[in-house]
Amino acid sequence: MKKIVFALLLFMGINGFSQTKSELLKHYEAFYNEMRLQGDVNGIIGALTHLNVLSPSKERKDTLAFVYMNNGQHMQALNTIGIEANTTDSDLAVQIKAVSLKALNQPKRALEQFEELYKREPSPYVAYEMADLKIQTGDIAGAATNIEYGIANAKDDMLYAFYERQQPYEVPLKAAFYHLKGLVDFNQDRNNFDLAIASIDEALKIAPNFNLASLSKQALEARKKEGTTEGN
Repeated sequence: MKKIVFALLLFMGINGFSQTKSELLKHYEAFYNEMRLQGDVNGIIGALTHLNVLSPSKERKDTLAFVYMNNGQHMQALNTIGIEANTTDSDLAVQIKAVSLKALNQPKRALEQFEELYKREPSPYVAYEMADLKIQTGDIAGAATNIEYGIANAKDDMLYAFYERQQPYEVPLKAAFYHLKGLVDFNQDRNNFDLAIASIDEALKIAPNFNLASLSKQALEARKKEGTTEGN
């Protein structure tokens, strides 16, 4: 009799827990939808975190990491889904890892993720990130290959954002590639300032407001002038 009573109590406890869990899932799903409607990022993060605790899923983790990334919380994004390169990751997870690792100044690890994205679906945007990171890590020949692809495939309506000024701005992606080409030209031959400047001029023809390209051109012209002065 005691065994029957214990089994009955255990069943009731499990059933009660199941109902409570189901109710909590419904609550946090509704809460998540409401926070999305209100645009409350902290609320969205809280709801997704509770949902992942109650019913873990890869898709929810990816979504939570994406929200963190979009909110500039790159360390939290990586803590959610990890930093390892994994061919079984969703495209979204690979993108989150790539962007967050780049933001955290981890160019080699970021490049690994962007290369995985590029394998899955080549695009001028991914090629730009790869070229930029390859310049940073010293793979100039690899960067040149990505830049060549980017200049050939970037469409006129493709834009890229820059943040070195107080006010962010956008330029055509092709102009951004020509700026990188100028940097590659200089790294390939540090005595040929004119070639590097000519590439940056191409960028400025496309985007006269391209502040970063203007700064690079000024730096190259100053170095060229210093070299001329020293030669005299």
